[in-house]
Amino acid sequence: MPLTPGARLGPYEIIALIGAGGMGEVYRASDPRLGREVAIKVLPKDFSADPERLRRFEQEARAASALNHPNILTIFDVGTHGDVPYVVSELLDGETLRQRLAGAPLPPRKAMDYASQIAEGLAAAQEKGIVHRDLKPENLFVMGDGRVKILDFGLAKVTRPEVPIALLTQAPTSIAETEPGLVMGTVGYMSPEQVRGLPADPRSDIFAFGAILYEMLTGQRAFRGSSPADTMSAILKEEPELAASLPGATPTLARIVRRCLEKSPQERFQSARDLAFSLRESSSASASPPSVLSPGSRSRAFLWLAPLGLVALLAALIAADAGGLRERLFGSSASTPIQSLAVLPLENLSHDPEQEYFADGMTEVLIADISQISALRVISRTSVMGYKGAKKPLPEVARALNVDALVEGSILRSGDRVRITVQLIEAKSDRHLWAKSYERDLKDVLVLQNEVARAIAGEIRVALTPQERSRLRTQRAIDPEALNAYLIGRRYLDEGSPEGLQKAIKYFHDALDKEPRYALAYTGIADYYSILPFYSRLAPKDAFPQAKAAVTKALEIDEGLAEAHASLAYVLAYYDWDWKGAEREFKRALELNPSYASAHHSYSRYLAARGRLEEATTEIERAQELDPLEILLKANKAMLAYFGGRYDQAISELQVTLELNPDFPVAIWGLGLSYEQKGMFEKALASMQKATGLSPSLNFKASLGHTYAAAGKRREVQSVIDALAEQSKQRYVPAYYFALIYVGLGDKDRAFHWLEKAFEERSTLLAYLRLDPRLAGLRSDPRFADLIRRIGLSG
Repeated sequence: MPLTPGARLGPYEIIALIGAGGMGEVYRASDPRLGREVAIKVLPKDFSADPERLRRFEQEARAASALNHPNILTIFDVGTHGDVPYVVSELLDGETLRQRLAGAPLPPRKAMDYASQIAEGLAAAQEKGIVHRDLKPENLFVMGDGRVKILDFGLAKVTRPEVPIALLTQAPTSIAETEPGLVMGTVGYMSPEQVRGLPADPRSDIFAFGAILYEMLTGQRAFRGSSPADTMSAILKEEPELAASLPGATPTLARIVRRCLEKSPQERFQSARDLAFSLRESSSASASPPSVLSPGSRSRAFLWLAPLGLVALLAALIAADAGGLRERLFGSSASTPIQSLAVLPLENLSHDPEQEYFADGMTEVLIADISQISALRVISRTSVMGYKGAKKPLPEVARALNVDALVEGSILRSGDRVRITVQLIEAKSDRHLWAKSYERDLKDVLVLQNEVARAIAGEIRVALTPQERSRLRTQRAIDPEALNAYLIGRRYLDEGSPEGLQKAIKYFHDALDKEPRYALAYTGIADYYSILPFYSRLAPKDAFPQAKAAVTKALEIDEGLAEAHASLAYVLAYYDWDWKGAEREFKRALELNPSYASAHHSYSRYLAARGRLEEATTEIERAQELDPLEILLKANKAMLAYFGGRYDQAISELQVTLELNPDFPVAIWGLGLSYEQKGMFEKALASMQKATGLSPSLNFKASLGHTYAAAGKRREVQSVIDALAEQSKQRYVPAYYFALIYVGLGDKDRAFHWLEKAFEERSTLLAYLRLDPRLAGLRSDPRFADLIRRIGLSG
């Protein structure tokens, strides 16, 4: 029996009945605590008879209340009064979409406006992990100001009885749990998988959306039958008429409707965010009426099709920027020139954890492609991956990365197909400038990424050099399994652990087995051998020749590969001691990829080794601009001050670095080195001991031994020497580390003995002979000058 005005429901006072139906009654009510009017939906009385249904209802309503979006009804409260469950929401003024339709189509512009709003609301919910499951015109509310609100999020799953498929022949609407043999949804709007009693997911909402959009455009239901069973059969077997006789009237919109209504979930838009992108793109690209028209509406449309055809032609010319028309009419799409951007981690729409590496790898590939554009500053993968899964406001992210624009999107790999959806967002205004979806065979994914990079460059009016344009057009197809293997290998190589290295080299070789001329896989092998001496028994003289052979092969295959030139530069500098050749290769790598942060970092270290500290500082600052969240860059910039003898500055910068991560061992080690040079041995030892406790690095261990020696703690020095000697039985221990300790002890002869061994090993650490202040006691010795000359550092 309806509640009477003045009745109390919990703390709320009933004002009037708004409406009633099978789902319960809706009342206007007053909330005296906050002095506002609200809407209260009182659910059927028998609802509370099932404690499990009541529990699920409360759980779902609680989740729905977390949604905060202008296109979603705001839930204020949920509770029970006696045995009556209720939901409290904002009070709306307007009518449902069902009432607005009244069996007639909406004007095309109005339909597109409503559709875009619904898609944005669905996207916001899906990003919170919430699926509606019962989207229909009755659950869409059009307010007086034209805003559309989605109603009853979270209620569809739990507020109606479970009904087996066999009993639906007499029920117009039924909802059930997602168990086999039970259906959930409203007949006419439920997806094929719901008809079959399979679980509903975000793509089920997209099917319902397609049916609603069809109805808004035609005034007719997409699927109709003489009985619910016939309607369900039509959903499974039939395609709605898409007015094939009007192919010239915005085929884009027809494709959107058709894709929403695909029988297979895999063939639909995979998320409402993708759908919203496509709607936005469609509405901005054409002003013509939609191609989904009912037969009765065609004659009425004829009188205004001709002038709209001219509008559509103009819109097409503007979209294509024919003759620079778009820029002359409207200026750039961005309110300010875009000179820097960040590609945020692509979302893995498959939700398969095994595909995360693929999504991350594709993010890296897209960053690498856009980074080739010299007119843009593109943020490194290292910094952007910190935002993986984060839901921070985009302007906040842009400020942290110091960029003018952001690229965000999603990726879905299904079998041998891959689809990428991306959008470009102006950072300052949080304004969407452009969005597009791309789909290809997996073997063409690199071609696809090049196409995305070119499209972004075109959208923000960035001029490409002829070389950049050629580079972005010449990517070839690749065996999908080779690409997978390479991406996995890179992931393990980045781990920087002995176990990860062994897995990495296996995957790189697997990639070459599938694709023998895969240049990046050879570069991966080169990088593996370049760092292997730090983790194995292999000395540099045994590892680096294999690195050089691999990178040489990579460059034979693709001379324009920036990664290969950077890898070759490392080999030439730290193994061949070919300093001029190394600089040439660093410059070539940065010419090919100006936003290659790790190459700027490596070049900075090269310049420091050559004693060019001012240039080194410029390069590492450039690396920081490209990778602003990489803490190692902050520590290594401070180390340039250390190498320049500015120890107070180094200490100050390292302490700032440690505010970001108090347990970052490289910064703690740097503090120990700086304190030692200032004669503050107690602090130096405390720092070195902490660094060795945080990391198994032999560099930190040897540095602790040197500091013990400088502080006159000979017993402790010997324990470090013994420990390193014992480890040398299991793995390669650089002779340079023993030299450091003997320098600290003032034993020059033993120090030079070990430096000669380091020379025989072709130790990478000898590159810093001129720079390391701990070797100051050796520099007046003729043997030191001779060693510098042989390494090529005297010039």
